[in-house]
Amino acid sequence: MIFDSFMTRARTSIAKRKHYNRLVAEIENLSGRDLADLRADRSEMLYQVRKQIYG
Repeated sequence: MIFDSFMTRARTSIAKRKHYNRLVAEIENLSGRDLADLRADRSEMLYQVRKQIYG
């Protein structure tokens, strides 16, 4: 029972980290021109991704 709970939390944590890493990689690959076209700020995007995934 305790082990199952631990494994569930570990799987959830790993899934969150994979999702976070994938989104960060996408944001980091945007060029300055892409960001200008989106009227976006890279640091704000990274902040929002972290906030969205981790709360």
